[in-house]
Amino acid sequence: MSNRLRQIPSVDRLLGEPALQERVAFYGHRLVVTAVRETLAAVRKEVRAGAEVPPREALAARAVAHLENRLAPLFRPVINATGVIIHTNLGRSPLSAAARTAVEAAARGYSNLEYDLPEGRRGHRTDHVERILCELTGAEAALVVNNNAGAVLLALAGLAQGRGVLISRGQLVEIGGGFRIPDVMARSGARLIEVGTTNRTHRADYERVLQQEPDVALILRAHHSNFRIVGFTAEVGIAELVDLGTTYGVPVMDDLGSGALLDTSAFGLAHEPTVQESVEAGAAVVCFSGDKLLGGPQAGIIVGKAEFVDPLKRHPLARALRIDKLCLAALQATLFHYLRGEATQEIPIWRMIAAPVAEIDRRAKRWRRWLRRAGIEATVVDGRSTVGGGSLPGETLPTRLLALPVSDPDGVATALRAANPPVVARIEDDQLLLDPRTVLPEEEKALLRALQEAIT
Repeated sequence: MSNRLRQIPSVDRLLGEPALQERVAFYGHRLVVTAVRETLAAVRKEVRAGAEVPPREALAARAVAHLENRLAPLFRPVINATGVIIHTNLGRSPLSAAARTAVEAAARGYSNLEYDLPEGRRGHRTDHVERILCELTGAEAALVVNNNAGAVLLALAGLAQGRGVLISRGQLVEIGGGFRIPDVMARSGARLIEVGTTNRTHRADYERVLQQEPDVALILRAHHSNFRIVGFTAEVGIAELVDLGTTYGVPVMDDLGSGALLDTSAFGLAHEPTVQESVEAGAAVVCFSGDKLLGGPQAGIIVGKAEFVDPLKRHPLARALRIDKLCLAALQATLFHYLRGEATQEIPIWRMIAAPVAEIDRRAKRWRRWLRRAGIEATVVDGRSTVGGGSLPGETLPTRLLALPVSDPDGVATALRAANPPVVARIEDDQLLLDPRTVLPEEEKALLRALQEAIT
């Protein structure tokens, strides 16, 4: 046993292994030394219990695993090969090259975030995007906060606190993370008033309550962004709700969620209500996300009539929910793509949505040829991509998939997730499938290297 214990390397000697030196450069000396000491202490116990001393390379790998497990999970870039375009768990919409450049510029030094350069005095941070949003949507005013849940909370708190808000029972939605319309309404201080039934709500249902309730502040429409009600259904459209609100002197708030500025039906998908349509219909306030169908960073955007939007800028919650300068820079760059009419060429999610099947097929076949040269068999098969992110539920786009008929698809998928960078694929019918639609062109080489290592 004494001989075996003497075979265990010292901390300094094990630190000299290349794998640990790489970690020193990333994590710093102190954390790596601690991981090495704890690993060697565990090995000494095992040797005293009769185990053999592992090779030095194995000890280094064990120390690396111990270090990374201790600090996991770390925020890392991931290659999305699932075919889900707006993948909430993988960060929703990837940013355009211009948006990434804008973020880098904003992070590099100081900026006019809240400074009016012509006047030489304090400004407002969302001034940088308000005029652009008004130009794109036709709204009179705009405000940006950190996400759409915050936008809805702020609008309800600012416009209906202590008063009633009408909403159809079929729109009392819950989205990912347990965000529920009734809960956020309660937190805002507004009073929920349900109308109609789960599957059918008519104009008369709203009118009945408006005639009976003396203190209604808002009519709220919550778009079904992540589910569908089909069959025997009825719902009052935004234009009719605005007409109803005008009759009774009650403004309409539209929680659109997805935030489409382009007509999705032009790409073979169902029509997603656009922000412009809600504004044109006369909605007082329209709330939507920045990182869904807009294709930008996480943000909650409020547009609408100035008499309703402007007071929200001065509400105490507006400061608590305000957007960060990096997100603001990325949002401004993203909006300029729409102004220039280049969204489908420059914004990644719109490039993915608009990608022809023939182009996706060429990419999949190129991957197959590369893998065959590495001795790995694969096939190219038909499949479907989805929009994801709670947008256009049930809607899919035709695609071509790289199919790997491996004996252990779960094991290969696990190995791909452990790659650097990690690759997330999907498994269907015992086949590992990768969809080129959601893989950025600059990620292809890393994806193929990870596939080769995971399989061989």
